[in-house]
Amino acid sequence: MELGSLILLGAFLLLLMIVLAAAVRVVPEYQRLVVFRLGRALGAKGPGLILLIPFVDRGVRVDLRERFFDVEPQTTITKDNAPLSIDFLVYMKVIDALPSVIEVEDFTGASRGIAITTLRALVGDMILDDVLSRRDQLNEMLQGKMDAVTDRWGIKVTAVEIREIIPPRDIQEAMSRQMSAERLRRATVTDAEGNRESAVIIAEGERQARILRAEADKQSRILESQGQREAEIQVANGQREAALLRAEGFANALDRIHSTARGVDSNTMSLQYLETLQKLGASEATKFVVPVELINLLQPLARHTQEAGQDGRNQG
Repeated sequence: MELGSLILLGAFLLLLMIVLAAAVRVVPEYQRLVVFRLGRALGAKGPGLILLIPFVDRGVRVDLRERFFDVEPQTTITKDNAPLSIDFLVYMKVIDALPSVIEVEDFTGASRGIAITTLRALVGDMILDDVLSRRDQLNEMLQGKMDAVTDRWGIKVTAVEIREIIPPRDIQEAMSRQMSAERLRRATVTDAEGNRESAVIIAEGERQARILRAEADKQSRILESQGQREAEIQVANGQREAALLRAEGFANALDRIHSTARGVDSNTMSLQYLETLQKLGASEATKFVVPVELINLLQPLARHTQEAGQDGRNQG
């Protein structure tokens, strides 16, 4: 083969490789290829194997992975004229590859500029204490403001994180004094609450002790009254039993007297009356009251005497 033929073959192979390199694109999963044909956008292609027309089509690769950029410390002025130095991080990702290429030249630089201006506008509407205490809310406000602007570029701001807020030295010293005073106040409040709780516990213990003592006294009085009542009941029962025994003794005595009296005849009673009259006669009294019953009792005695006299005369 002649040298000229070899050169032509080599040139053809080189041209073929250039054409293939310009015509074939392999797009990974995390990228998209925005294709322009003679300057006109055809759309985003991929992932996978993409074929282009050499020297006619042009592809622009767009990374869809989340990225971040650092905003250097920015000097801002609060609503109460306090200067602050703030730096923060912005996290973002491309959600639509075509407008990120067509609508903006450098969306990262544009997003940084939007972040700086939005930060200054938001801090200018807040006082120093709000900026220092409401950092999370400031992050959300920054994210919302930026996302509203970058949405037309096909960019989604996923998060904004303020890393550091540095106030002037005199404000830092004032804040240190305020923190010391706040810690002292909290310590004082804690001591006062501890003393109050201790006093409450002591008072509660004394109240419980008084309640227990009162309950014990009450139980003691109840037991004492019960004991007295039982003693009175026992005494009353004893008296009642004694009265029953006395009554029973009287009843027995009356029964015996009655039984004895039943065995006494009229003569015996008359003799008892005579003895009584004899005793009355022996006394110094000049007047005697004789009951009618005594005269009635003496009549049988007189009859017996008469009968006894008659019997003696008859025997003589």
